[in-house]
Amino acid sequence: MKWLQEFKTFAVRGNVVDMAVGLVVGAAFGKIVSSIVADVIMPPIGVLVGGKTFSNLAITLKAAVPATADTAAKAAVTLNYGNFIQTIIDFTIIAFAIFMLVKGINTLKRKEAAKPSEPAPPSPEVVLLTDIRDILRKS
Repeated sequence: MKWLQEFKTFAVRGNVVDMAVGLVVGAAFGKIVSSIVADVIMPPIGVLVGGKTFSNLAITLKAAVPATADTAAKAAVTLNYGNFIQTIIDFTIIAFAIFMLVKGINTLKRKEAAKPSEPAPPSPEVVLLTDIRDILRKS
């Protein structure tokens, strides 16, 4: 039962919960960026390269064989380099978006750290000692 208690302590620790939230938000962020890439950025690039989409780019290594009475149909063997190009573009845009997000957070942290903080109010003992000092100076 000791390991169960250790697991419970681990699972409810703040870092694990923060990491879980980060993963969920990151997955949603990835979907948003993928949509921007596929639906907003890639169509104009496709027009620039002659109306082709990257995901359709492929080299046929072996042509498809249609079905005959004696044999089953065989699909074509293709090298889909267009999907690879698309994945690289997706990665680059996602990495840049995350870079900008982290850069913005770091800028905010630096600004927050640069703000002069107000000194903490003196403790009651310090106030009392200051009053005693002032009284002694007057006499």
